Amino acid sequence: MAAPKRGRSASAQSKPGRALALILIAIVALTGGMFLSGHTTPRLGIDLAGGTSITLEAKADQGSAINKANMDTAVEIMNRRVNGLGVSEAEVQTQGDRNIIVNIPKGTNSKEARDQVGTTAKLYFRPVLAQEATGGAAATSPSPSASGSSTASPSPSASKSGSTGEKATSSSSPSASATSQGRAVTDALKADSTPSASASASSSASPSAPATGGTDTSSAQAKLQAQYTALDCSKKAQRTTAGEGAKPADTTLGCGEISGVWYKYLLGPAAVDGTEVKKAQAVFDTQTAAGWQVTMTFNGKGSKKFAAITGQLAKNTQPQNEFGIVLDGEVVSSPYVQNSITGGSAQISGSFTQDEAQNLANMLSYGALPLSFQEQSVTTVTAALGGDQLHAGLLAGAIGLLLVVVYLVAYYRGLSLVAMASLLVSGILTYVLMALLGPAIGFALNLPAVCGAIVAIGITADSFIVYFERIRDEIREGRSLRPAVERAWPRARRTILVSDFVSFLAAAVLFTVTVGKVQGFAFTLGLTTVLDVVVVFFFTKPLMTLLARRKFFASGSKWSGLDPKSLGAKPPLRRTRRSGPVETKEA
Repeated sequence: MAAPKRGRSASAQSKPGRALALILIAIVALTGGMFLSGHTTPRLGIDLAGGTSITLEAKADQGSAINKANMDTAVEIMNRRVNGLGVSEAEVQTQGDRNIIVNIPKGTNSKEARDQVGTTAKLYFRPVLAQEATGGAAATSPSPSASGSSTASPSPSASKSGSTGEKATSSSSPSASATSQGRAVTDALKADSTPSASASASSSASPSAPATGGTDTSSAQAKLQAQYTALDCSKKAQRTTAGEGAKPADTTLGCGEISGVWYKYLLGPAAVDGTEVKKAQAVFDTQTAAGWQVTMTFNGKGSKKFAAITGQLAKNTQPQNEFGIVLDGEVVSSPYVQNSITGGSAQISGSFTQDEAQNLANMLSYGALPLSFQEQSVTTVTAALGGDQLHAGLLAGAIGLLLVVVYLVAYYRGLSLVAMASLLVSGILTYVLMALLGPAIGFALNLPAVCGAIVAIGITADSFIVYFERIRDEIREGRSLRPAVERAWPRARRTILVSDFVSFLAAAVLFTVTVGKVQGFAFTLGLTTVLDVVVVFFFTKPLMTLLARRKFFASGSKWSGLDPKSLGAKPPLRRTRRSGPVETKEA
């Protein structure tokens, strides 16, 4: 039984170069990827590099009360919008009883983040009663793009069959006269005021419908018609106030952009609330030519409402068979319906780019805030203080590392070379991964994250110490270095894995239950703990196996840190051959 064991041990000792070559290839590949990406330094957080701070003030909207529950809900949704994984270090927190502060670190797309945060009104699905291109480009602009004229349908095959050209023909209608357009709007308003508004909108909006007199139109309808006629969505001042103050049950106005051309919409009462969208995500359809799509799943109440409104809209002609997805008064999409959509899910398809599909999915997922918010101030945070803090943090890390090195040299002597080489490899891997994770997942290195990296120095050194002490224990038992290195590894390996597992579990729990800067600390601690296992298994152990073959260490030099005499080793273990049977004693 002894021979096979010696054979396995010899085999394990003869191939440490493979593990060292593997980790070397990984370092070279990651470093090359870092330089190719152009991101050669980690992205710094707002406390180190500065950034943008946005102050938002809550406004009571449609009767919603400004209370702690609604403010906490708003903070949670905004945090998911701008923070993604939570390691980008964008902070969202309340200030007082009606303000929310959003801190966005330098290096983040601040304009996109401001759009995500500033677009805070409620999300509604409203039937389209009328639609028209506005501005000087209306008569010469190209037909609306597929991203603005997508098709909502219950299946990918039905989505593919939708023709975007139909909408472009009917919605732009530059040849229609002002009289026929005004008559269509009047009839749409009149139909909308009746119980069967959605069902009759198609016929009432026909150019052949009889004109309605002033006595047949209420003053509110006449005012709304005048506002619709005068609305020019190509002008920012007008489109920002379109539909302002409208309640969900009101007929209102809205603006939406299609292929660079602004369109004005006359929208009916909200049929589905954004809070009734359970989930929305951008997906790429590989089975059909639909490309990027946005899939929606509604809750039970929303499913019934959506099935009812799409069933009514499917009976109409364009644009009355469209529903507008309205967020903060802007029509972000207006897909048309071909048939009733049941089952609680739907797809919005068209010639979306990946960014367009993802942005629409984000709006559908996170658009339903309990309150509306007004941007009060946008300030730039200077990086001067952050530079001093970063300098202090790096200095503290350098002092800590120096103390660890001094201890290792004083106590382990030659073995300290193994520990320092392992720390160097771990540091290179940590730096490269942090630089790559910045553009990949939005990771930002803040002061707590720097603290996590400093703590990791101690965790990594602790793993080396455990292994070195196990080797020393074997030498004290009288074994030579080469078998001591191999016999000590299984015992040290178990201890290292248990210790790192506990550290990683603590980091994972901390990352899950906290937000903001504390997550940066937890993320860095977890990352460096995983790297510690990789370095110990693929670098420290193979390197120790190779050094055990060198005379300086194998002979137990006084400066190697493995001198049997100074360790108080027993006499060398010798194998003895039994000369005869051993007598057993009776109890």
